Amino acid sequence: MTLNPGEFGASFKGFLDQMASEAPAKEEPIFLRHIREHFEEDPSTLPIITETFDEHEHPDFHLSLDHYINDKDRSAKILGVIVSDFAGNSLSDLVKKSKEGLLGGMGGPTEGPVQYLNIEAGDGRVITCVKSGLYLITDGDERLVAFLHAGSDRMFQKGKLEVMAKNRQTAERFLSDLRKVRRHESIYRGYIISLGMKDHRSMQVLFHHLPMISRSDIVLPIGLLERIERQSLGFAAHSEKLLAAGRHLKRGILLHGKPGTGKTLTAMYLAREMANRTVILLTGRSLALIEQSCALARMLQPSMVVLEDVDLVAEERTRKEVCATPLLFELLNQMDGLQDDADILFVLTTNRPDILEPALAARPGRIDQAFEIPIPDRESRQRLFTLYGKGLKQDVEDMDKFVERTQGASPAFIRELFRKAALFAAEGDDELIVKDRHMDEALHELTVHGGELTKSILGFQEPGK
Repeated sequence: MTLNPGEFGASFKGFLDQMASEAPAKEEPIFLRHIREHFEEDPSTLPIITETFDEHEHPDFHLSLDHYINDKDRSAKILGVIVSDFAGNSLSDLVKKSKEGLLGGMGGPTEGPVQYLNIEAGDGRVITCVKSGLYLITDGDERLVAFLHAGSDRMFQKGKLEVMAKNRQTAERFLSDLRKVRRHESIYRGYIISLGMKDHRSMQVLFHHLPMISRSDIVLPIGLLERIERQSLGFAAHSEKLLAAGRHLKRGILLHGKPGTGKTLTAMYLAREMANRTVILLTGRSLALIEQSCALARMLQPSMVVLEDVDLVAEERTRKEVCATPLLFELLNQMDGLQDDADILFVLTTNRPDILEPALAARPGRIDQAFEIPIPDRESRQRLFTLYGKGLKQDVEDMDKFVERTQGASPAFIRELFRKAALFAAEGDDELIVKDRHMDEALHELTVHGGELTKSILGFQEPGK
């Protein structure tokens, strides 16, 4: 039987319709079904807001989300999401009406066990964080969906938290609430930390422990330490009263003086005295991370930023040898950009105040007060001899002679003098007793055999020079 084209087309269409009716119904993707049932409507057109985060922020995002959903008025169901580094791994991929991933059905998101990562968080703490999980959140009458994904080092992907809600305002309010929780529950709050580069593309947070430093360990001219404390500890102790009176809290102090005079020790003492304040150290390579460090200081306030040897990044811009002006500009921008009520203390140190950038040192709001940490006078040297001689057996007939001979010496020099004298005593006798000859030998070793470089490093300036 011969069919004309019209009859053939009708017959073929009927065949296709019959085959389609007999084919099994196409299975709905599992995540689309979970999310549709959660919202009780088709989620394919609902708004999604995304926040990305670096690797070191992952514990804070996990803990803030965990804290949020454990509120007594909220509940959440967490689904494990298995994703491929090479395929779709976003919330929009999870609500696709097709199972196909980015590679034509290969490697799309699938349901599985909730994956966790153990992340070290300093002081021996280990935080177990969700690596990839879908949160179906119920908050009273509101429904939200959050997708937390840790990202991928291999594909240079940042971590992300995506939020879906029935309207954008609900999602924005959720993220705003989460930021507040993050600020208060951060694993870095109250610690002494610095930023560094884990590799050429990702940052890490390093935790530090300061030595025990008491007030008696700080030997300065009478009244100087009290003035430094008033500008730092005083503002911290009375922050609420000052803020209520309309006084701004952000402040900066500059400690300057010769090497070894105690600038860093004083800064560390201030850090230990404000135990509830997050301290962020900026030294060495971390100087290149000024913007990120100041962002942490803003989030974790009350905080303290310690920037040692600021002359390395803040030299006079007219000097021909300057090569760090981008860091200088970033430092100035960060200090200028803080709100007046930001409870952030900047403590800067330098050995070279003469070349310090005038805009940094002179303009109010950046540095409020500069304190010179001088070479110890005679009274201060006597106190230093007592301090660094503690724990040593001594049989020195005329210690005042050595106090006189160390005129122009820094605390670092005097500390090394006693250490060297103890070494000479240990080498010479069965019992370690420091005597006059050991002090003589130590002083000669440091000032004569050590040469000008040793004296410069330890901060020894001979009288008249």
